[in-house]
Amino acid sequence: MKKSSILMILGSAMLLSLFFLPLWNITLEAPQYPIPIGMDIYITKIADHNPNDIKNINLMNHYVGMKKIPEHMAEFDIFPWVVGGMAVLGIILGFLGNHKLFLAWFVLMALLGIAGMYDFYAWEYDYGHSLSPKAAIKFLNPDGTPMAYQPPLLGSKKILNFRATSLPMIGAYLMFAGMGLTFVAYLLGRKESK
Repeated sequence: MKKSSILMILGSAMLLSLFFLPLWNITLEAPQYPIPIGMDIYITKIADHNPNDIKNINLMNHYVGMKKIPEHMAEFDIFPWVVGGMAVLGIILGFLGNHKLFLAWFVLMALLGIAGMYDFYAWEYDYGHSLSPKAAIKFLNPDGTPMAYQPPLLGSKKILNFRATSLPMIGAYLMFAGMGLTFVAYLLGRKESK
């Protein structure tokens, strides 16, 4: 078996780590929480970073009119099929050994990743902007509009007395590394075919 095929199979198989490792994390730091609270986002669920974190986040969010962190989302039904399908497809392509198909897989995976990030941004936007008019506490921007509580897509930002940080976790890094291997597989396969 060619080295390019081996890399394609390994890179695609690395996507399977998303079934048991967290993809993303959102953490909230504030003086009243000596240990930051947060949530880990998997392709099948949102989980506490530390015990009871989601419960505490939901309690705080209730006062400013934010929705609860969902226990289930349509994405949790879709993402496992997409990730599993792309992993299996990549492994099959690795055995076929056609470097042009390796590139097609990489481009498709990149497009799916962009779509996933957009979906995540749209969820964050709705989560931070769709506030209940019956909220116990209402904060306003200097221009008089209601304050939004959208966490950043990537990086950190200050929201009231909280520092909200949103960063990839080990599952995302393994996915990016796997995608990198598949691109190297394409380059190596192109070289091997000459």
